[in-house]
Amino acid sequence: MIIKRKVGPKGQIVIPKDARAMLHIEPGTEVLIEILENEIRIRPAIKGQEFFENFIKTPKKLKNKIDFKKQLDEQYK
Repeated sequence: MIIKRKVGPKGQIVIPKDARAMLHIEPGTEVLIEILENEIRIRPAIKGQEFFENFIKTPKKLKNKIDFKKQLDEQYK
């Protein structure tokens, strides 16, 4: 399933109701945001060992280091 959405002025996107229902994402559900070379994946968070196993299976890691602290500092000035 591919769904097109616009990014809002604060960098937010809305996950469509049908997609949230399929993935059992409700208000308060934690999600993982996976940043790859040229894509972002958002999926429901999983617990413990499953997370570790999925992390190890990640198909492609970033080549360049991202300074998340700097990006957060710039975003919330």
